[in-house]
Amino acid sequence: MGKSGAEKNRKSKRTDRSSGNSQPPVESIGGEPSHDGHLSKPATAPKPLVPGLYLVATPIGNSRDITLRALDTLRVADVIVCEDTRVSAKLLAIHEIRKPLVAYHEHNADKAGPAIIERLRRGEIVALVSDAGTPLISDPGYRLVKTCAKEDLYVTHLPGPSSVLTSLVLAGLPTDRFLFAGFPPNKSGKRVSGFEELKSVPASLVFLESPKRLAKSLADMAVVFGLREAAVGREMTKKFEEIRRGSLEELAGHYADAGSPRGEITIVVAPPEAAEEEEASAEEIDALLIRALKNSSLKDAVAAVVAATGAVKRGVYARALELDSVRK
Repeated sequence: MGKSGAEKNRKSKRTDRSSGNSQPPVESIGGEPSHDGHLSKPATAPKPLVPGLYLVATPIGNSRDITLRALDTLRVADVIVCEDTRVSAKLLAIHEIRKPLVAYHEHNADKAGPAIIERLRRGEIVALVSDAGTPLISDPGYRLVKTCAKEDLYVTHLPGPSSVLTSLVLAGLPTDRFLFAGFPPNKSGKRVSGFEELKSVPASLVFLESPKRLAKSLADMAVVFGLREAAVGREMTKKFEEIRRGSLEELAGHYADAGSPRGEITIVVAPPEAAEEEEASAEEIDALLIRALKNSSLKDAVAAVVAATGAVKRGVYARALELDSVRK
């Protein structure tokens, strides 16, 4: 019996949907939607991997946070590209994985990158990991992905732990919009300028920071962002995990008194509120100037307070001179 026009049309649509897919179908685990929109059953065994670049998220503190799919991929990879081979070797040893390791980081990316791409051209399975968390977040791996896209080499991501997202969801601050801003500059002047650029962003801000610079960075944030709420995450997923919440001023004061904490640090700052756009009072300007003068030159302190409040520079400068003379 001949097929009706409707049946032919349905068949044509199915063919159209399956054609032109340069990426192989991704196996879904645990009831996630698969590429055809249906729920797949949990896999009993990993399927063979196609050659390509696999961006593998690794634990940020607790070694048991690695996924089954990540372990499967690391076990069959031809080579594992690491930020620091010594750090990755410890994780691999826990799971009894022995594979060739290649270092790839900001200091050798120009030299190591082409060699990694050549491996992909030869049809190898290359796994890319960072020291902890999700690759490409604050590291040069994006260059490899860019080249893969340009040369039509297969690349995919195996999602998992992230210090940025872990701190964000534990901060108790809005999560509907957020901006990851990486590490602030080392020097206060450049740090303040960077914060000024972010002041009006209508989203929670997430930063990474060195323990040694934490108190000074928080003090600069308090000057630029004002009385916003914030949270400092430390040693996430580890035994001594800590989330300390409060205003930027309170947090800056705490770490100035307590000294530099240990471990990896993440800072989450609340988004701006409408109240921040109101004109600052003389008392508020004085408070901001006093904090800024503790860590910055008079010129930088004035610039930061003017940016934070929108007050007239001449008046802020005159008041800064008065406060600075009293302090001395």
